[in-house]
Amino acid sequence: MTELSKKEFLNRLLEKIKKLSSIAKTQTFRFQQKWNDFLDKTDIKPHLVRNIPIEEEKFLNDIDYRISTLKLVSQAITDGFYTIKSLIEALYKSYFNSNMFKQQYSEEDQLKVKYIVAKEILGNLIQYNKLDHETIPLKYNVIARNYTLLKLKVQSDKSIIDNMNKIFNNELNLGQIQSVLKEVEADGIISIEQQNDENFYKLKNELKLSEEGEKSYTQSIYQLIIWPTNFWRSFYNIRELNITPGQDIEDRDFLQTVLSRSATQGFGPTDYVFKNLIKYYEKIKEELS
Repeated sequence: MTELSKKEFLNRLLEKIKKLSSIAKTQTFRFQQKWNDFLDKTDIKPHLVRNIPIEEEKFLNDIDYRISTLKLVSQAITDGFYTIKSLIEALYKSYFNSNMFKQQYSEEDQLKVKYIVAKEILGNLIQYNKLDHETIPLKYNVIARNYTLLKLKVQSDKSIIDNMNKIFNNELNLGQIQSVLKEVEADGIISIEQQNDENFYKLKNELKLSEEGEKSYTQSIYQLIIWPTNFWRSFYNIRELNITPGQDIEDRDFLQTVLSRSATQGFGPTDYVFKNLIKYYEKIKEELS
């Protein structure tokens, strides 16, 4: 692992924040543009990631400005989570009930799009799903989490509930899973067989749209649906900060512990690192005064 002096680390941190600022600006512009195109008439307003303006010299030399900038980054990190949540709310609470959606797709494609969207967002963002497993209705979440397994082989009650409770922190019970999978069966996605008082689930109908439905999906909301994954993988990636603090750095053991979390990609580690960098520089400021 690279060892950086106090000056080198500060420059590394500055460069990372500049990169995050650029990602936030670019990705928010794309998100707003696509939202205006397809979700502007929904009842939900988008939560947007705030801008992160930064003056390089002030960041390097003014500790008060540095702390305020780190707080802004921390707020933008939280914004990202709520931006994704607002997208999911707009889709499942408004757009999927709209005339625009119903006129674009056949009834069969309408049903499948709701499952496909859940699979695309939650299937790719397991960390997000752990933080928010309520916004997307449970039946779509269950298929998002288990679709690949169902494609491979028949799944039992136990295998599905065990898989779901990795996300739901053991909040789900067997009755809830069986009830929601009855709904999925009614949608024609799976079939259910009972053996020795246990249910077994088999994929009956793959989540593939008709040719016309696929064309409509690709030309409309698809770019919005892949936005969360693209944003998550770029914005919540701060591995450049996974360094060894040099001997001239104050409170280096604490800083080392904080920065070691940046080795892992995702919202949780990124949020943790920046909140603790704020604490770190606030402590240094106290010691200087």
